[in-house]
Amino acid sequence: MNDIRWGIMATGAIAHALARAILDTPGGTLAAVASRNRERAAAFAGQYGADRAYGSYRELAKDDDLDVIYIATPHSEHAANMRMCLENGRHVLCEKAFTLNAAEARACIDLARERDRFLMEAMWMRFFPAMAEVRRRLAAKEIGEVRLVQADFCIDLPYDSAHRLYNPDLGGGALLDLGIYPLSLATMVLGLPDAVNGHAHLSPTGVDELDTITLTYARGASAQLTCSMRLNRPREAFLVGSDGYIQIHDLFFRPTQLTVYRHGRDPEDIHLPFKSNGYRHEVEEVQRCLREGRRESAIMPLDETLALMAIMDRLRRAWGVAYPGEAPATPDAVGG
Repeated sequence: MNDIRWGIMATGAIAHALARAILDTPGGTLAAVASRNRERAAAFAGQYGADRAYGSYRELAKDDDLDVIYIATPHSEHAANMRMCLENGRHVLCEKAFTLNAAEARACIDLARERDRFLMEAMWMRFFPAMAEVRRRLAAKEIGEVRLVQADFCIDLPYDSAHRLYNPDLGGGALLDLGIYPLSLATMVLGLPDAVNGHAHLSPTGVDELDTITLTYARGASAQLTCSMRLNRPREAFLVGSDGYIQIHDLFFRPTQLTVYRHGRDPEDIHLPFKSNGYRHEVEEVQRCLREGRRESAIMPLDETLALMAIMDRLRRAWGVAYPGEAPATPDAVGG
């Protein structure tokens, strides 16, 4: 198979990061980019050596010379952009959070399966070498049965009603942008929960800015998760098992170090550098899947992406957070 030909939809900061990763990954070529501003697209294409620059997303979706399109638009546009790409025969890598809600996610996943197209949520955290090592050690039961996951993703972003994270029309809030990371870690380690509970403090614009979430499992396991865009703290995770625990350092910003603590043994520090800027690992996974004819990744399965969107829907409904096109949410307790 020739080089995988990539297109990038949108030209924001994360699109630049993915473009650099494509250039650093053997077997892939950045062929086209699109922006709503043709001049911006042309500048982006020139910077990364793409052949074509489009002034509309539809032009990119219709480019038959592309294999896969990376969607880097705001959350509020993901569903429409995915449908447009899939309907035109493109494979898709879509930035997290996958969509605004589970209904949108289900429609996109159903369409990808109907059209026999590859689709994946761009949860880059899962593809780092450090996370592959975590999965290997958990599978080997090195810390016994995992009973507790604790993870935090908190940043300090001063309140600005014009910023996309504070804008409900763009799918703003801590949950979709930050909380998806600890949630995805928890379900990767423990599977889907039997019950979900959470509490949120809302910003003046009505989006969640400080969230605490608990997932519980009938077998006795639980996850305690925090995300915030108004508080800063170390971004670390602890996976606690019956025979020890694993500490993941700087989990959500390019993890390179694990510390494994096992009962009766000295701590083991493990250093696992990442390639390029870190995004290369998910690019490699997409290209591997396409070369092998796979339509989804076993590391970030579509059914799990859908389940995570449903969990976030339940939390938002309980918090009274609704996005455009959704029924108004009424704050209430969430559980069960």
